[in-house]
Amino acid sequence: MSEAQTVSSDPGIVRDLTAFQHNILVILAEEPMYGLAIKRQLEEYYGTEVNHGRLYPNLDSLVDMGLVEKSELDKRTNQYELTEDGHEAVLNRMNWVLSKFVTDDDRAESVRDLVDAQG
Repeated sequence: MSEAQTVSSDPGIVRDLTAFQHNILVILAEEPMYGLAIKRQLEEYYGTEVNHGRLYPNLDSLVDMGLVEKSELDKRTNQYELTEDGHEAVLNRMNWVLSKFVTDDDRAESVRDLVDAQG
């Protein structure tokens, strides 16, 4: 199986994720979070309100796919965390995007500069 393919038992599952679902996975790659923290980060990224009716069904779908684990912080708050498959899904997506973007040394250097700026 190549790195650009899914790690899931269903080969199309990761490729079929929406951009919104991929963004949730990327947010959770930083650290486990509760729903409202995820919502705030998505709103910051999109520059507009993210409806609960959009967020939570997508989180539940990611849990059902085995990409995110849901646990209870307290009686009212759930925490979400990437599973190993979720982590691999983020890496696979990054690998695919880079394989399309890095077409020459200048673009490769641009990516290295972005990575260095994160460290």
